Amino acid sequence: MEIQNLKPQFVVDPKGEKVAVILTIKEYEEILTGLEELEDIRLYDEAKVEDSGKRISVSDYRKKRNISRD
Repeated sequence: MEIQNLKPQFVVDPKGEKVAVILTIKEYEEILTGLEELEDIRLYDEAKVEDSGKRISVSDYRKKRNISRD
């Protein structure tokens, strides 16, 4: 969905000031999906910056935590 394709309707107060917006459910859900994707990208970028590059194998992790495979 492109922003310019939105067809919002506005609720105005007695002074004519916009106080709320009305969107279709489809438009609302598409906006939420886009925001979730942006949040995922932000979190990925943040994690990538903080990544030290250090890795540990699953078997070493299990040994460290005394976890058996069963």
